[in-house]
Amino acid sequence: MEIDTLLDLMRRRRSARRFKPDPIPDEHIQKILEAGRWAMSGANGQPWEFVVVKDRDLIQEVARIRRDCQKHTRVMEESRVKELRHAAYLVPANEMPGFKDAPVVIVICGDPRVYQATVVAAHFYAGDGGPMATFHKSIGNATQFIHLAAAVFGLGAQWISVDSTWEGQLKRLLDIPEMLSVQTIVPIGYPHHKPAPPFRRKLDEMVHYDKYDSAKFRTDEQIQEYIADLRRRSLPAYQA
Repeated sequence: MEIDTLLDLMRRRRSARRFKPDPIPDEHIQKILEAGRWAMSGANGQPWEFVVVKDRDLIQEVARIRRDCQKHTRVMEESRVKELRHAAYLVPANEMPGFKDAPVVIVICGDPRVYQATVVAAHFYAGDGGPMATFHKSIGNATQFIHLAAAVFGLGAQWISVDSTWEGQLKRLLDIPEMLSVQTIVPIGYPHHKPAPPFRRKLDEMVHYDKYDSAKFRTDEQIQEYIADLRRRSLPAYQA
């Protein structure tokens, strides 16, 4: 593969917030899962397990569980100044987008017992993000590969982090063993509408050679302005 082909795929990958209910061919799903299988992981532990949900009633229930837990998130998010509030909570609760119409939801679980494959020191010293960082990054790598593979088929996907407020309900609904952790869910489908144009910071703003270029260090005020700009750019994706 030419590098420009890979870069083009990465630029075409878009996060979808609303989906058409149109079915996805099973062979596409298998290829997407195969991409996730080949992700890199700490000590090649491969801690991931994929639960592929296609049952309409189950998808609706997963969406309901998440929507109910978002009520708590909304209360917390509204404590921020409006300019810095996450774009999802700048729209009324009844207008928030969801994945209930997505034809497929991939629930990505992780088996923490596999973390034993890493070097012993990783369990004791806070480095590379913390004691369990390699485990979580491994799951993140699989999630990323799944997103890229979906883009090959012209599909949209959404990266939804699962937190402790609804992980237990999700496990009970899908019969996921208590030992496993549910890290992420990835709704996949044809986007309901054309996503907004992609935005990335310029490469020369984030690259430093040999030593960190202090002239590129952003002040606290610049960071806040940057986040406010992100909110303005992402708002259309959450509006009906």
